[in-house]
Amino acid sequence: MKPITLLVVDDHNLFRRGLIALLSQDGRFAIAGQAGDMGEALRCSSAAQPDVILLDNHLPGVRGVDGIPALKDTYPAARILMLTVSENEDDLAAAMLAGADGYLLKTVESEQLCDSIEKVFAAECVISPDMMTKFVTAFRAKAPVAESAADVAVPVPNAHDAALESLSAREREILALIARGDSNKLIARELDIAETTVKVHVQHIFRKLNLTSRVQVAVYAAARGLG
Repeated sequence: MKPITLLVVDDHNLFRRGLIALLSQDGRFAIAGQAGDMGEALRCSSAAQPDVILLDNHLPGVRGVDGIPALKDTYPAARILMLTVSENEDDLAAAMLAGADGYLLKTVESEQLCDSIEKVFAAECVISPDMMTKFVTAFRAKAPVAESAADVAVPVPNAHDAALESLSAREREILALIARGDSNKLIARELDIAETTVKVHVQHIFRKLNLTSRVQVAVYAAARGLG
C-alpha cells in the first residue's frame, strides 16, 4: 500500500525534526517536505503535493489558521491536520471554518497522532478529545461555525426525530457523554462498563443516526440540547 505523504509545517526546528524522525519510522507515512513558515509551506505544498499537511498555528508572519485557505487553493487535494499547543476555542473554530480536516494538541500520544493522520487521509474529521467540549460550546454559541466545518454536517432537528427515538436508554446516555467531550475510556469509567462495550454502543449510535464520526455525534447532540 502506498505510504501517506506528509508535509510538516512548524517553526520550531527541534520539534519539527523530532516529529519527522518519529513519523519516518512508521511505514504508513513518507515525508514529502517540511516548512518553518507559511510562505515556505505554500511553496512545498505546490511542489510536493502531500496527502496530509501537519500544520502548526503559531507560525511567524501568517498564522496557520489564517493560511489554510491559501494552502487549499495551492493544492486542494491535501488534507490539513492542525497540530498545535493552542487550546483556544476561537482558534479551533477558525481552523474548522477555514477548512481544516482535524485539530490536535501537541500533547497527543504518538500512536493517536498516527491513527489520526490515517483518519484525516480517509476523509474523517478528528478533534483532540481535550478540545471536543470546546468544539461543542462553539457550536452552541455559533451554529454556522459547526455547519461549515468539514465532515460535520448533521440532520436538522425536527419535532419527531425518529432516529433519536431509535436509540436505547444506554445509547442515549453515551450520546450525552460524547457531547460532553468524553472519550470511550472516560465513558466506560462513568458508566462502569467495559470500554469494548462502549465502542459497540458508539458504532450502533453512528449507524442509527446515519453519522460517521464522534464530531458529528457531538454536534448532533448539541443541536438537540443533549449532554
